[in-house]
Amino acid sequence: MDAIITELMKMFPALNTMLAAGIMVFARLMGFVRLAPVFNRKEIPGMVKIALCLLLTIVITPFVKTSDLTVMNSFVLSIFLNVVVGALVGYMAQLILLAVEAGADMINMQMGLSSAMVLDPTTSSQVSILSKIMALFGILVFIHLGGIYWLVRALMRSFEIFPIYATSIPLNQLVNMDYLISMSSNVLFMGLQIASPILLATLGQDIILGVISKTAPQVNVFQLSFLFKPVLGAAIMIWILPMLLNIISEYFLSYSNIF
Repeated sequence: MDAIITELMKMFPALNTMLAAGIMVFARLMGFVRLAPVFNRKEIPGMVKIALCLLLTIVITPFVKTSDLTVMNSFVLSIFLNVVVGALVGYMAQLILLAVEAGADMINMQMGLSSAMVLDPTTSSQVSILSKIMALFGILVFIHLGGIYWLVRALMRSFEIFPIYATSIPLNQLVNMDYLISMSSNVLFMGLQIASPILLATLGQDIILGVISKTAPQVNVFQLSFLFKPVLGAAIMIWILPMLLNIISEYFLSYSNIF
């Protein structure tokens, strides 16, 4: 296959140069769309994603450096590396939304709603209702803060750091590795920070119900906990929603430090 492509490039140098560059750009965009938030939603039809990648390929290809085509070792290897780079950029963006989902899972478990599960079409897995709501809320905040612009800017910068025909991925230049490792390790911490008000409120409720069970043993505290926890958790959620918005916004704004 590589020999055939090489012969075609000799026959039509200009056309094949642009065509090969377009294939590389399209491969990187497909890897990016597969994992990047907003773009990876399964509610968006696959044909729409492919059409978007083709449109972006036509726009981006004229601005990509194609002078290093002669140093390409393998056409298939270059396609694979471009897919990996695009997926890496999309994964780093998806990483910041995992903290919101982690906090929602903690809240959902503490409120006693772990049995209320729904199918998430994005991941094809069972998730809690509250996690789904918080994930959609996080995506809306991400879009409102200009997250789409961050994604496009990071993708365009990847073409400068990692050319389309390069054979090694410079991770230290493509991403701030220290900050990325710190953010990956702080996913649980950020989730706990988001869920801490409800965790403390439900802990206080458990203490009160424990005192009631000791002072009035005839009261069925176990059944009362199933009634009070969801109501108290929902009330606290509504009360702290503006504060959660500020916390999530500050966390998302720090995403620009990765690139």
